[in-house]
Amino acid sequence: MSKAIPMPAEFEPEFITGLKAIFEEKIVFNRVLGLQITALRPEQVVARIAMRPELVGHYSYNRLHGGVISAGLDAMGGLAVMAAIGARHMDESPEQRLHRFAKLGTIDLRIDYLRPGIGEHFTLHAEVLRLGSRVASTRMEFRGADGKLLSTGAGAYIVA
Repeated sequence: MSKAIPMPAEFEPEFITGLKAIFEEKIVFNRVLGLQITALRPEQVVARIAMRPELVGHYSYNRLHGGVISAGLDAMGGLAVMAAIGARHMDESPEQRLHRFAKLGTIDLRIDYLRPGIGEHFTLHAEVLRLGSRVASTRMEFRGADGKLLSTGAGAYIVA
C-alpha cells in the first residue's frame, strides 16, 4: 500500500498568483466564462461566475446555458488537478511546478444537471479524488448564490 503524500497547509503567494494567471487569463475561454478563483487550496478549489446576458441559454427564463455549466465544471476539475500536482511537488520552486501543467487534458467528463442555473452568480467547487501518475479523477459542484446544488460533475484528466 502506498503512503499518502502529506498536503501542505497552503501554497506560496507566487504559486497562487501564477496559477490564477494561467487559469483566469492565459486560458482565454475561462475569461469568456468569467471564471474567477476565490479559493485555491491543495485539497479543494473554489471559483465564481457572475451571471451576464452573454451566458443566457434560455431567454424566457434568463437561465444559464448548460454549456457554461459544463465548461465551468470541466475547468474546475482541471484546476483541482493543478492544485493537487502543485501540492505533490512542493520540493520544487513555484515556477517549476507551474510548468507541469502543459500536458494536462480532459479525457472523460460527466455532468448531471439537477436544477436550472438561475441567479446573479454561481460558485463552483472541485476536488481531486485520486491523483495517479498518469490520470487524475475529480468531483465538482456547481451551486447557486444561495448555496443550492444545481449541477454535479465527475472528470478524468490526463496528467502525463
